[in-house]
Amino acid sequence: MTFYVENEVEAEFPFDVEAVIGSVIGRVLESEAFPYEKVCVNILITDNEGIREYNRDYRDIDKETDVLSFPNLEYPAPADYSEIREGDPEIFDPVTGDLVLGDVILNVDRIRSQAEEYGHSQKRETAFLVAHSLLHLLGYDHMEDEERIVMEEKQEAILESLGITRTEG
Repeated sequence: MTFYVENEVEAEFPFDVEAVIGSVIGRVLESEAFPYEKVCVNILITDNEGIREYNRDYRDIDKETDVLSFPNLEYPAPADYSEIREGDPEIFDPVTGDLVLGDVILNVDRIRSQAEEYGHSQKRETAFLVAHSLLHLLGYDHMEDEERIVMEEKQEAILESLGITRTEG
């Protein structure tokens, strides 16, 4: 697994942000039985202003949000990998051979404010947003209540399995 983290605002975290991101990505892929070892995810860390600009430019929504996910694949159903075609240049990097899952944009300002609002650590908030986004990159959504419940249960199980709880520091 390869993941790239670009911290365009040079945000500092009270934990090893790359280690947390990597462990969450790995656990999501494992829990969803992702069949490829060579996989790539791109993570961008920005702030309120930056994410508002990305949201406006790519989604035509002129407001801040906590995280944006841009999947590179379409699935017949969440985590249904049956239509992935080996070597497809649209999804496999021709140089590395990695299957490129997509991009995630994290808003450090929201990570901090939501951690405070929900009474847990920035580490937990970051891990939650990464798990949430990775599930989106694997075809999950939360537009309907049933979908939302499935995503919430999966997110909590992933964080719990990593020992990243609401009460951990």
